[in-house]
Amino acid sequence: MKGFLKTSASLATGVILFCSSPAIGLAQSTVIPARTSGPVAPGKDNYAFLSANRVQFVVDLQKGGYVEEEFFVSGTANVYDWLADGSVKVKTANAPYTTRILIRRPATSSKFSGNVILEPFENNRSFDWAFLWPVSYEYFLDHGDAWVGVTHNPEAIAALKKFNPARYASLSMANPAPDVSCGPANSKSDVEAGLKFDIFSQVAAALKSPTGPMPGFKVERVYATSHTGEVVTYAHAIQPAARVFDGFVMESNAGVSTISRCSANPAADDPRRITKNVGVPVIRMVPEGDVLAAYALRRADSDETNDRFRWYEVAAAPRMDNRYYQHMPVTEDQTKAGQTPVHGNWPFAFGCESPVTAITEVPVFQVALNAAFYNLDQWSRKGISPPRAERMTVKGADTPQASVAVDQYGNGLGGIRSPHVDVPAATYYTHAPG
Repeated sequence: MKGFLKTSASLATGVILFCSSPAIGLAQSTVIPARTSGPVAPGKDNYAFLSANRVQFVVDLQKGGYVEEEFFVSGTANVYDWLADGSVKVKTANAPYTTRILIRRPATSSKFSGNVILEPFENNRSFDWAFLWPVSYEYFLDHGDAWVGVTHNPEAIAALKKFNPARYASLSMANPAPDVSCGPANSKSDVEAGLKFDIFSQVAAALKSPTGPMPGFKVERVYATSHTGEVVTYAHAIQPAARVFDGFVMESNAGVSTISRCSANPAADDPRRITKNVGVPVIRMVPEGDVLAAYALRRADSDETNDRFRWYEVAAAPRMDNRYYQHMPVTEDQTKAGQTPVHGNWPFAFGCESPVTAITEVPVFQVALNAAFYNLDQWSRKGISPPRAERMTVKGADTPQASVAVDQYGNGLGGIRSPHVDVPAATYYTHAPG
């Protein structure tokens, strides 16, 4: 049966009916779970950074039947080398770490879907900042999914310690080889970001453990998602051996990142950059504003058991969803974390010589991303393959003049369609200065 899109007035409703294939079981893993302590008690002036009530667009979790808890997680992690043939070897073993996770889950286990969405925090402003939670939190709450944000960056840990030195004193991603020099400046470092990959594995394993941070909640699936390259790198390099995650939603044009402080980023023509044979379902969601940047990562869709993959490009979706900014920490907390605060209302002044164009608020990417999470779960649990969709039409793809082809109204051709572009009332711009 040919797949089709079913939509409703609810933004949390996804893509419903697709081609069938045999059901696929849970990922099997021997990863040792991280140790967890908590929940860390909140207080008037002693609360978790990025708490749901401390962002610029507050989400009332209690009204949605949810609670939020912060836990500290610790263990020992390896630093890896990722070889040109795609294999991974341990460079330095068993480095101790302590970091934190932020859990948003149903208040009662009877409302829990069995799914956890794990999102490594975005850190392009040093502090922790979630990108996928803002876009799809209504879907998670409607479906009873738990969401877990993970602090995975030494720079973010430093920001947390500025924000609240006492609360976050124990956090550490210390470099197990601090005397090793590398990089263009041949520098040393006391911290090692490469510990993050085992942290992801061990946090996922802890979430599935009956003695982990969600006791009494039967975690059946843990799916990883991110706007940036850490999850892509993990899926390509670590997941085939760790086998702890049950699927991935990769967003935007994120490519692979370095696997450790002293490693090199794979070159533009390196086959390790292309998603292949992850072993669990992978869905890549690309907004129109990132189609050109993501073009080199394109690959064919697949239903092969070890290489289940879908690539979707969403017409009229912007490079940066306006919800990202709405869910930034409040400016007071940004300042306490050591950064010049940015307001979540867009447009805002960045000293531009011309006015900053507002980011479109058309919810086409939100609806498509919600559908991706639904489809991923159906694919993992029931073997129901998502539909395939045409890619957006790119002119001059291999030239500096590459562009997305547009119709007579200036809107992109191809990709996942919606009434916004098929019966347009406007021209939708997917990039904004500032």
